Amino acid sequence: MPTLGWRRNGKREHARSPLNRGYALAPSPSACRPARSSPAFAAAFPLLIVLVLGGCAGRPESVLKPVPVASDASQVNMLVFTTRQAADDPGILYSGDRGTAISVNNVVVSIPPERNRKVGEVQWPSRVPPNPEHDFAVLKADKVPTESEALHWFNATRNKKRQAVIFVHGFNNTYSDAVFRFAQIIHDSGTDASPILFTWPSRGSVFDYLYDKESTTYSRRALEDLILQAAKNPNVGDVTIISHSMGAWLTMEALRGVAMRTGGVPTKVNNVILASPDIDVDVFRRQLIEMGTKRPHFTIFTSNKDKALFVSRWLSGGVSRVGGMSQADLQPLAADMKVLGITAIDTSSVDSHDPLGHTAFADSPEIIRNLGKNIAGQSMEGGQTTLGDRVGLVAIGTANLAGSAARTVVTAPMAVISSDARQSLKQEFSSGQKPLINGKIAY
Repeated sequence: MPTLGWRRNGKREHARSPLNRGYALAPSPSACRPARSSPAFAAAFPLLIVLVLGGCAGRPESVLKPVPVASDASQVNMLVFTTRQAADDPGILYSGDRGTAISVNNVVVSIPPERNRKVGEVQWPSRVPPNPEHDFAVLKADKVPTESEALHWFNATRNKKRQAVIFVHGFNNTYSDAVFRFAQIIHDSGTDASPILFTWPSRGSVFDYLYDKESTTYSRRALEDLILQAAKNPNVGDVTIISHSMGAWLTMEALRGVAMRTGGVPTKVNNVILASPDIDVDVFRRQLIEMGTKRPHFTIFTSNKDKALFVSRWLSGGVSRVGGMSQADLQPLAADMKVLGITAIDTSSVDSHDPLGHTAFADSPEIIRNLGKNIAGQSMEGGQTTLGDRVGLVAIGTANLAGSAARTVVTAPMAVISSDARQSLKQEFSSGQKPLINGKIAY
C-alpha cells in the first residue's frame, strides 16, 4: 500500500492513508502517482464533473456596485489588496487577469439580519441589485489612494489589541467570491480584528487550475510586502493569517520569502491558519524548513473526505495534499509537527454545507466560532497558543474540539522522546547547511 510522509535521519517515515488506494508505488521521494487509467482516475472523474457543474451554475456576477444601507443588516468593513487587473464593470471591480500593480480598496459588505440567514452561509444575490435584507451586498467600494488613508482605516477599525487578520482565498474565486466569503468569515467568527483581504488573479473557473496556480506565483512578492508592511507598522500589534486551499500554498511561499528577506518571520505574525491546504506534502516540508527557526504557530484544518483536494491530488500526479490527511495519517508525523509548531485538526467528521467537503472551516458553525477564538489568541485545543510552545512531542491521542466532531492532537512533555531523537529532529528541520555523510546531504 502506498504511503506518505517526511524524512527523518535520511529516511522517509510514512503514514498509511485510505486515499492511497488504487495507486502504485513509484521510484520517487514523493507520494504515489496514479496512472490516468487507474481506479484513482475512475474515482476522480465524477468529482471533476461535480466541480464543472458547480462552476457552471448560473448566478449574477456584477454584484459589487454599492447599494443603500439596510437598517438592521450587519456590516464588515475591510481593506482589500489585489494583484488583479481592474475591470470595466463597476459591479465586478477586478477581473481574473493579472494586474501590473497592487490595487487597494476599502470595501464595506452588508450581511443580512440573523433572521434571514444561517451561520456559515454566503447568500449570493439572486438578482442585481442585491437586496440587503436577504443577500450579501456592497455598501462601499472606494479606492484607497495613500498610505495615510490606509492607516486611517486601520485606526478606525482596530480593537484594543490592535489585531489584524489577513485572508488569502483559494482556487476558483472571483474578486466578489473572495470579498463575500471573507465578510462571512469575519462576521460569523465574531472576531473584532481589522479585516484585510488579499485577493490574487484567480479566473474563477474550474478549467483554469494551472492558470490560477501560476497566478499565486505571480502574487508571492505582493503578499510578502503586505505581510511586512503590517508587521512593521507600529500601530499593528498582532497579525493572524488565514488562507484556504491554493491560497495556503501562496501564504507558505510568501512567509518563506519574508523569512529569506528578513532572517525570519516577524514575531507579530504568530498565528497562521491553513484551511484545507492544497499543498504537496513534500513541498510543505521544504517551505517550513526554509522559513528557518523563527516560525509562527500553524493550525491546519484537514479532512480525508475533501473531494476537491482528491481531484487536486490527481491533477498533481498523485502526490498527497496536506489538507487531505486524516488523524490516522498525521499521528506518525506528530513529533515533527510539534517541533515545527503545528496543530492539526481533522474535520473529516464535521458537517458542511459544501458537497465537496472543502469549506468546512468557514461554513461549519462549530468550526467558524472556534476560528474566532483562535484569532483572539486561544488555542483550538482550549489552551493558550504561545510562541514558546514549539519544542516537544505530540502524544498519540486526540481531544475534542469544543465538544465537536473535529479532532486535534494533544501535547505531551518532550521527555517522552530521547535526547538523541530530539536533536535529530531539530537538525533536520533547521535551515542551516547540512553535512555530507555517506555520500548524501540531508535535504
